[in-house]
Amino acid sequence: MHSLKRFLEALLPRRIYKTVLAPYHLAWTLVRALTNGFPARRLTVIAVTGTKGKSSVTEMLAACLTEAGHTVAVSSTIHFRIGNETKPNLFKMTLPGRGFIQNFLGEAVRKGATHAVIEVTSEAALQYRHLLLSLDALVFTNLEREHIESHGSMENYFAAKFRIGQALARSNKRPRTIIANEMSEYGKRFLTLPVEKHIPFSLADAHELTLTDHSASFTYENTSVSLPHPGTFSVLNALAAIKTAAVFGVSLETSAQALSKLSRIPGRAERIEAGQGFYAIVDYAHTPDSLKALYEAYPGRRKICVLGNTGGGRDTWKRPEMGKIAEEYCAEVILTNEDPYDENPEKIVAEMAAGMEKKPAIIMDRRQAIAHALSLAKSGDAVLVTGKGTDPYLMEANDKKTPWSDAQVVREELEKLV
Repeated sequence: MHSLKRFLEALLPRRIYKTVLAPYHLAWTLVRALTNGFPARRLTVIAVTGTKGKSSVTEMLAACLTEAGHTVAVSSTIHFRIGNETKPNLFKMTLPGRGFIQNFLGEAVRKGATHAVIEVTSEAALQYRHLLLSLDALVFTNLEREHIESHGSMENYFAAKFRIGQALARSNKRPRTIIANEMSEYGKRFLTLPVEKHIPFSLADAHELTLTDHSASFTYENTSVSLPHPGTFSVLNALAAIKTAAVFGVSLETSAQALSKLSRIPGRAERIEAGQGFYAIVDYAHTPDSLKALYEAYPGRRKICVLGNTGGGRDTWKRPEMGKIAEEYCAEVILTNEDPYDENPEKIVAEMAAGMEKKPAIIMDRRQAIAHALSLAKSGDAVLVTGKGTDPYLMEANDKKTPWSDAQVVREELEKLV
């Protein structure tokens, strides 16, 4: 079956290939749901979707539910977790296919989970992986320019995301709840879904907001919330988690306590410490909006930035924009290899550099680029390594997959310096 799929992918135009494979993807979902006894019906299921913040909201929400005493299953870009058992996501995709999520939920039920928080992408929705999840709630974070060449337009991208909302509307669970970012025009459209509860969130909900380059604090409904994470994006993610947890009976005090203890979200503004006198940050930021938001979270520090860009014809429009943003915010810019797939990595980097007035340092070996950036850092600086987060492989030509961890490489190179 897999060899036939690869043959069709090579033979057919992409759009026709996707249409032909629709029954294939749908069949996997149906069969796995059936063989696992439709496990989502026996769980409280919350989906999280959007361009940015999905993984962080998923982790924050799971922390709130766990703090309240629930046994939680988590399926995300970062990992797959049931209670205290965790496995890293090595699939190079947020929600794997072939009925994976139905098998995972079946295992969660057997191990006593009561709640499941699932990160769902537009691609997963197009391949019917979001069906038969019997959703109780959906969290929508935002929608920014990404996957445009794959979807064809922003409206098509939204339509793929909205399929998840439509699945919520079809769910036989009651009450059904949509929690959406009302600062986004697309979020307002999600809030029109025909479900029982509509809960908007925005920065206006965070009173007495205080931001530093390592934390954020605010008051929500007379409850103080302190986050060991920087940036307004962390505040928005926390509000989404708090409001969603409240729907399922978690008190604001319990959620605030859970979030104050969630000091590390892997690959999301993750600080790597090895006794150095400067910040070393690993983050998944791989769009212009997320890159800018990350850089703005460290306003008082001299920034040394390592970044690249994915290839294979994906979102080529953003390459010069990413270079331009890095040049604007960073004292030193090192462009490097990221995930070129079958595209020439030097060509990708050259297109990034085309958006810059000053010639950046180009070091194609990613480890060497990181080591060079760390060697340039002085006390009080911030070295920001972006683009991969927890991605477990460097994806190169001819399906070559090189095991990789930005966090591990940063830690190893810091230890050499320290």
